[in-house]
Amino acid sequence: MSFTAPELPKIDFLYLNEEEMIEAGVADTGRCVEVMEETLILLAEGDYRMAGASANSHGAQINFPEKPEHEGMPEDGPDRRFMAMPAYLGGRFRRAGVKWYGSNAENRNRELPRSIHVFVLNDADTGAPLAIMSANTLSAYRTGAVPAVGVKHLAVENAETVGIIGPGVMSRTILASSISQRPSIKTVKVKGRSAGSTQRAADWYAESFPDLDVQVVDSEQEAIEGSDILIAGTSTSKGGPKDFPYFKTEWLKPGALVLAPAAARFDDDYVASDKSNLVLDYDGLYSEWFHENGPGVTYEDLLGIPGNRWWDMKEEGTISDEKLVNIGDIASGKAKGRENDEQIFLYSIGGMPVEDVAWASDLYDYAAKNDIGTVLDLWDTPRLS
Repeated sequence: MSFTAPELPKIDFLYLNEEEMIEAGVADTGRCVEVMEETLILLAEGDYRMAGASANSHGAQINFPEKPEHEGMPEDGPDRRFMAMPAYLGGRFRRAGVKWYGSNAENRNRELPRSIHVFVLNDADTGAPLAIMSANTLSAYRTGAVPAVGVKHLAVENAETVGIIGPGVMSRTILASSISQRPSIKTVKVKGRSAGSTQRAADWYAESFPDLDVQVVDSEQEAIEGSDILIAGTSTSKGGPKDFPYFKTEWLKPGALVLAPAAARFDDDYVASDKSNLVLDYDGLYSEWFHENGPGVTYEDLLGIPGNRWWDMKEEGTISDEKLVNIGDIASGKAKGRENDEQIFLYSIGGMPVEDVAWASDLYDYAAKNDIGTVLDLWDTPRLS
């Protein structure tokens, strides 16, 4: 028997653990790419709300001091934060939700993921919870699918070679989603920071995709040269921009698509030239980051995501507004995409909670219809109303 929300004022909701999320289809990369494409079009059309006065905020974050004055307060460290990412998405979804997570790089020493996520999906009218979900897989697969919307519309049709710089979890889901859009992919070149972790990642790629030729390479240049699709998956470094993956212009193959959901560095003169094609997941996010932090905060302070650098250049007048194109407008046909196999596209991805709302909404609908998850009650009748 499928789950049906009870008549008000009684409120029940679904709880989905990680295994139930997988059963509901969270790892269906092809389907997730379709839903993310739909989401990005809705973003470009304005049928959404996120946090902040402009409705474009990435979310609210709690950071900690380097030397806390109060006993028991966590101290600052790599990826040490808590974050809430709320959003509403319209279209056929018409639901709201929030992703909440704590993050600490030291978790890896405890055999835990760096970040631990939960997601709450709500009815947009009453505000009642529809579901509470384990959200590490939700976040990972939608993170992989958003770049793959770029692969669908901007990669050359016969793309065969992928270069990966930073082969972590994010790059794994991006590759899987990219293969769903370009099954022609045959070769993967992997460049990581340490030999051990790089080889483990390469082994994972080879095991997960037995038909691929997986090669570990020694330099960024080797990963970049000759690749049709490039994935920048390296987390930020204390060394700043000089340690960000460097996509030198002359290394880029004609027709290449660079997917940049993390730190990446390009030549400014190339970015500003007529030869470059710059694509954003959504311009409102970069505008909000700029105005939240002010011009004194550079893109290296904002995770090294290249769209923030491009937005700085736009504000400086180095590039025009028209040069920054939303992927949602390309997907809907309102903006031009690839016109020939020589064009190089640079696609910056910041990640937004509307994407979590969309994928969570589809998974909830499937789970409710197919009796997946545990029904929990909030109340039969509210004590205070």
